[in-house]
Amino acid sequence: MADEWDAETYQRVSAPQLAWGARVVERIPLEGDEDALDAGCGTGRVTRLLAERLPHGTVLGVDGSARMVEEASRQLADLGGRVSVRQADLRTLELDARVDLIVSTATFHWILDHEGLFGRLHAALRPGGRLVAQCGGFGNIAATHAAADEVGAAEPYAPHLRDMPESWHFAGAEDTVARLEGAGFTDARAWLEPDPALFDNAEEGAVFLSTVVLRHHLERLPEDLRAHFARAVADRRTRPDGRVELDYVRLNLEARRPA
Repeated sequence: MADEWDAETYQRVSAPQLAWGARVVERIPLEGDEDALDAGCGTGRVTRLLAERLPHGTVLGVDGSARMVEEASRQLADLGGRVSVRQADLRTLELDARVDLIVSTATFHWILDHEGLFGRLHAALRPGGRLVAQCGGFGNIAATHAAADEVGAAEPYAPHLRDMPESWHFAGAEDTVARLEGAGFTDARAWLEPDPALFDNAEEGAVFLSTVVLRHHLERLPEDLRAHFARAVADRRTRPDGRVELDYVRLNLEARRPA
């Protein structure tokens, strides 16, 4: 969570994340005056959608990336005092005041300790408060990572990507419900939803891969190899119609802090 992102490019290419987030926000029953937290707000695109549904409430967006927070602050500046953004690590999150609702999209899979994460989020909610989230789930981009492993095992990438550690946790639905209940939540449920992302061509796919999926791979590569590596992975995920398909699987989860 504390590593940095290319926030400017993410703002431009994150159409899949925006679409996932929009569906999450749309399904939440709201009165319109709740105090909400966007946990892992990125550049604020989903934060804005949440704020639009809370005309008499407040939204606090937090993200571990300073660049994301800076970009979100610019993007959301027109919403005034009822929407604020600050840098915070969800693994150690502490709020000045608890909230009625926590929403999170495309974030939790970057945190390896879901037990600790859910405990922090439970503590941030008022009694009766709700957690509604979506992230990468079991099987998420498995074929895409396999393509990256295949490319990375060959020269000139292999010496740099050997022993590449996993920096994500794609949990299953049953395990997630158990962890939510272990953290003190009730009415917990979770389900997996295949939702592949398509890009018009290999160039677009490579930019997205560089910005999101392969960030930690590229950090280990010399700068002159990075674009070539991302393009090689995109080529392996290119369909006969020329579009790049990334095999996303979303983990949806909902739970409530007991009243």
